[in-house]
Amino acid sequence: MEEQEKRTKAWVGDAVLALFAREWILRQTDIPLGERATIFKAMTCNQFLSSFGQPTQVEADIGIVYEREGLEAAFAYMEERLLPVFKKQRRNARQQGGWRKRASRL
Repeated sequence: MEEQEKRTKAWVGDAVLALFAREWILRQTDIPLGERATIFKAMTCNQFLSSFGQPTQVEADIGIVYEREGLEAAFAYMEERLLPVFKKQRRNARQQGGWRKRASRL
C-alpha cells in the first residue's frame, strides 16, 4: 500500500476508532463523568496504538476493515484486538495509583 493510501485509510480508521472508544466509554459504569476525556485520549493516542505496531498502520487496518466489512465488523475487530490490551493497561494503572497518573504517560 502506498503511503498516501495508507494515510487515507488511517484517517477513516481514526474516525471509526474514535466512535468505538466513545461508545465503549459511555457503556462503562465505573468511569466518572470527569474522566471520560482522559480515558478517550488514552484509548486513541499513538502511544497506545504503538502497542500494536506503527500507529498509522494500525488505524489504516481499522479503516480497511470498516470499508470492506462495515462498522459492526470494525467494532468487532477493535473489541478483539485493541480492547483486551487497553483493559489490561487500565487495570494496571488502577493498581499503580490511578488512571489519570498513568494516562499522562500514555
